[in-house]
Amino acid sequence: MTNRTTMGLRSLDLHAATARVLVGIVLFSALAWPQQTGPTRVIVPEPAPRELARTHYHPANSPRTPAPEPGQENTPLLSPLERPDGKRVSSASEWYSERRPAIAAKWMEILGKIAPEDKDRKWFGDVTRVRILSTEEKEHYTRIDLEIPIETDFYQKHLLLLPRGQGDGPFPAVIAWTSSTPDYQKPEEWWGAYLASNGYVVLTSWSFIRYYRDDVGERLVNEKVYARFGHWLPMAKMVHDVEREVEYLRSRREVLADRIGFMGFSLSAKTAVYVGAFSPSIIATVSIDPHIALNGGTNYYDTWYLDWRHRFDEIRTEDYPIPELRGTVQSLLNPDVKRPGFERNHHELLALAAPRPFLLIGGSQTEAEGHDSDDLASWGYFNRAKEVYNLLGIGERLQFASTVDGHHATGPTIDPAWKSFFQRWLKETPVKAEAR
Repeated sequence: MTNRTTMGLRSLDLHAATARVLVGIVLFSALAWPQQTGPTRVIVPEPAPRELARTHYHPANSPRTPAPEPGQENTPLLSPLERPDGKRVSSASEWYSERRPAIAAKWMEILGKIAPEDKDRKWFGDVTRVRILSTEEKEHYTRIDLEIPIETDFYQKHLLLLPRGQGDGPFPAVIAWTSSTPDYQKPEEWWGAYLASNGYVVLTSWSFIRYYRDDVGERLVNEKVYARFGHWLPMAKMVHDVEREVEYLRSRREVLADRIGFMGFSLSAKTAVYVGAFSPSIIATVSIDPHIALNGGTNYYDTWYLDWRHRFDEIRTEDYPIPELRGTVQSLLNPDVKRPGFERNHHELLALAAPRPFLLIGGSQTEAEGHDSDDLASWGYFNRAKEVYNLLGIGERLQFASTVDGHHATGPTIDPAWKSFFQRWLKETPVKAEAR
């Protein structure tokens, strides 16, 4: 998309655009509930013309970022289908055999790894050796409070919710993480009670940055990981923690091993973006208001996420034009400092999730909210990733539910979206986990 086209889109009447989105919201709220006949269709608002732009988030709405990147709002996001030589991928086979591995390799340089190396295996024992703290019978499910050995010396708190009086199973399962401040039990209230009462096994938890080993706190947890495992960014460590939880769930007779989903809000919605891209065991992912722009109105730069400014010996960017950033994650996220906007961005991770279904839920319909919510500016990232899903002929598997429910885990439009999404992709028409 040219700058002239982009600016033309920006000149459209925002009020008219918003009106069209609100019409979509009304339709979404009325129709998104699962139907009794035929497969459930996830219905999301139709994007208004302003939202068709594929440009970066506006840096003026990102006062917290250490890399403001002036002018990025007028710079197109690079399409995941575009090769470095400018040629465009034109077939599914090219995507899976060439372009997808190339993008994934770039992200592996950034993340370090998404699974332990052989020398690290000693820290990962039998994940089924859980500690049961208590068991309670609810009306429609059994509630088990337990601790799971994510590492040999790190037991993390979880709730396991098992359907009760709904047959013997096995059932599809959903791993549901909490956000920054509430504890690991909060997802039971948000989503778990509904899911467990409607034929899903649910495992709730929180990120490893809560009480990791000796509870060093989130601002120092990165150093604890690096000291033990080397270059393994906390965000990537979260993905492996989810894989450990999958391993535990698959040991349970109540669980359908090939029908496990993940959902999260805020902090864990950010995790969901990386789980969707790099956790092959998760076949359906819901991310509620992560703020999809990597360099946007939220804090992916923090030490407990991507740790942008940390130097790693493995990152060889000795010729980077900004000396103080050589060897850092930021030098890999933004390799071309002359071009506004990071070249590596989260539309690439949404694309890497294909062919598995992914639902992004946004809480704002303003333009560039700037306060952790996915808003109208998020459509650019979604639309770039959608190009990949459309090329593969599976466009319906990537959805963006744009709402006015705010930065919340639940809401009148948020709830029908994830309910119908899991109904379709975990119960009615699941995609095989190993599909590639």
